Parts: sequence; structure tokens; C-alpha cells
Amino acid sequence: MTEKQFDPKMLNALDLAFVGDGVYGLLVREMLAKQGSRPVGELHRMAVEYVNATAQAAAYDRIAPMLTEQEQAVFRRGRNGGAHPPRNADPGHYAKATGLEALFGYLHLCGEQQRLRALFAAIVQGQNNE
Repeated sequence: MTEKQFDPKMLNALDLAFVGDGVYGLLVREMLAKQGSRPVGELHRMAVEYVNATAQAAAYDRIAPMLTEQEQAVFRRGRNGGAHPPRNADPGHYAKATGLEALFGYLHLCGEQQRLRALFAAIVQGQNNE
């Protein structure tokens, strides 16, 4: 398949979430690195505050009013995609987190970097204001 034939809409929700997990994690790491040098253990603890099912479910709640119809549809596909949560995760939070990751994967694969960064900035600003 050539690059021109690739359509992110054709990927299943869990494939989008797989990509989005990496994209979201990278955005978090980039943000933390820009805040200044810290010990790796501290960076990891700080990253986990953003990259976990509960935090990502809350992140979705912060940006939900900003989403377009298409973005909401991608989120719902991810949320309803059938991912099985770990035993220690709340199923509702895990489903929302998977939806958020699917959205971030979709936007990344569509080349919507500016939109991704705007949504991520809103998430961070909302978390910092809590």
C-alpha cells in the first residue's frame, strides 16, 4: 500500500489507539523535557500522572466540548472498540482512555499536528488548573 492509498479511517479503533498511545506519551515526555532536566525516576513519576486510564479519562472530559463531530465519532469508536482493561483499571476510565488514544492516533495519522497540539495544550492547561 502506498502512502496515497492509506486512509486512517479504515483502521480499526484499537489500531488507532495503539498509535495514539505512543503519540500521547511522546507529547507528555516532550512537555516534561521542556520543563528542565530532572532525574529519570522523577520524570517517569510525572509522566504517569498524565498517562494512565484515570488521567486520560479526565483529559477527554476537558476537551470533549472542543471536538468536532468527526473527532467525537473517532473517540466513540475507540471507546467502544472492545479493549479489555487490566484488573486494576476502572472499565469506564479505561474505555475513555482508549477513545482518547484512538483520537490522538487518528489525528496524527491524518497529519493534523496543529490540532493535536491544541488539544494536548487544553488538556495540560486543564490539569494544571485543578
